[in-house]
Amino acid sequence: MVPKASTAPGCAVHRPPYTRRVDEHSGRRLARSTAIFSLATGLSRILGLVREVVASYYFGAAGKINAFTVAFQVPNLVRALVADAALQSAFVPVFTELLEKGERRRAWRVASSLFWLVLLALSALTALFIVVAPWIIGLFGDPGGDRQLAIGLSRVLFPIVMLLGVSGIVVGILNSYERFSVPALSPVFWNVAIIVGLVIGVPRAHTVDAKLYVYAVSIVIGTVIQVLLPMPWLRGLDGRLRVLIDWRDPAVSRVLKLMVPVTLGLGLINFNAIVDSIFASRLIDPKLAPTAIDRAFRLYMLPQGIFSVAITTVLFPSLARLAARGDQPGFRNTLALGLRQIAFLLIPASVVSALLAEPITRLVYQRGAFEPAQTPVVAGALAAFSAGLFFNGMMLLLNRGFFSLQSNWVPTSIALANLGLNAALDAAFYRFGTWGLPLATSLVNLAGSGVLLVLMRRRLGRMNFGEIADSVLRIVLASAVLAGAAYGTWYGLDHALGRSFLGQLGSVALALGVGTGAYLLACRALKVRELGALLALLSRFRARLS
Repeated sequence: MVPKASTAPGCAVHRPPYTRRVDEHSGRRLARSTAIFSLATGLSRILGLVREVVASYYFGAAGKINAFTVAFQVPNLVRALVADAALQSAFVPVFTELLEKGERRRAWRVASSLFWLVLLALSALTALFIVVAPWIIGLFGDPGGDRQLAIGLSRVLFPIVMLLGVSGIVVGILNSYERFSVPALSPVFWNVAIIVGLVIGVPRAHTVDAKLYVYAVSIVIGTVIQVLLPMPWLRGLDGRLRVLIDWRDPAVSRVLKLMVPVTLGLGLINFNAIVDSIFASRLIDPKLAPTAIDRAFRLYMLPQGIFSVAITTVLFPSLARLAARGDQPGFRNTLALGLRQIAFLLIPASVVSALLAEPITRLVYQRGAFEPAQTPVVAGALAAFSAGLFFNGMMLLLNRGFFSLQSNWVPTSIALANLGLNAALDAAFYRFGTWGLPLATSLVNLAGSGVLLVLMRRRLGRMNFGEIADSVLRIVLASAVLAGAAYGTWYGLDHALGRSFLGQLGSVALALGVGTGAYLLACRALKVRELGALLALLSRFRARLS
């Protein structure tokens, strides 16, 4: 009998040696897989940031670029509702369960059926939204001062819904076989295509409208590349996609049924961004606020995409397999391990992005059409977003946990409640200015993650709260050390090096370096367990190099 660990806050957690060894091995494996995925995703996110820098240089954050921001958000919402992420979340648990049962031929028949069903359905949906675009854009008032431009741009961008839908099946298959690198690298080429399109096309366009259409077409071309790139890697697996639609297989209908709550849940989460844009465009500043929030969100998503998305993507197939086997202790330990790793990476990231929001925004965006007066608006939104960074990471993983258990209506119900809370907080906080809307989002993330954690504990019986709380407390203390070291370094160097690009690059980079070093030393002094997995990974990497 394995002794039950104490979960009382503040109590030491005592576990038998075998359990500790298994947990340490799982931690190292998670750290290794996450590191590989994070490197690939990190490259993509960095290029995504370069893409935003280039776009900001050409368009700034004020004026007609706000029409583009709204036009892109609409198909992006539809994509979230029915395409890649929603489809993967419903597909991976069913496909993985069939593989676990040894029904590989059937698993591939299900995948093939869903591939063609999704392609046909989303093609029809894309055509419908192109027709009704004027009514959809009308909800935002007059974004960028040019509603007709927003309508035209949205019609160009809607085909990404169909493209990313079929990509969801391909990526879901690869992730089920624990092939993460290629799907993570595909967005690299998406970003490269857009950057090339902007650099070559925008200077040759003679009007702002034409330049924005160049931006939209570049996104569509990049999406085609992103969809086609992972296809060849399916050949090395034990099946292939075929031209067939098997309506009679219960697994096909099960995926479609699971998609309903997943679609609603993920859609409601993304619908919050649409609600924010409506408030920003109608009640704050239609020519600045929507794009200022979007620019801040891109910076906020950099650590989110590199760390929490990586951990969630790596763990999702494992959680689905453990759920299919009925291994509740393994499921619980894996989920708790993921939450601790997210805390280890995202809490310090949120501290840095909040404290250094203005110098980071100035360094990344302030050039070309992006004027100095726009920097404090974007920085305020970034600082407000940063308050909810860790809680958003928790929600991502807990949602995938419920999807793995095929209890999809639980996160959907929470997302519905969060939508109402977000709208209410937007109505109260928009009076603060642009940063009030991201602050509302952060509070919604806090509330949603707390409720999901409590409901997951009820579902599993226990959730290793003692271990999670112990790790989070130590990480918060170490992050306080990071805050002092990073801000103090930047403050001193900012005066010494000045506000030139190289001066800002030096002060921000050194502040991040000193802060990271202080954080790691503090984690070592405080005996943060998650640091051990990272150090073990680095030791193995050095051993391989030698």
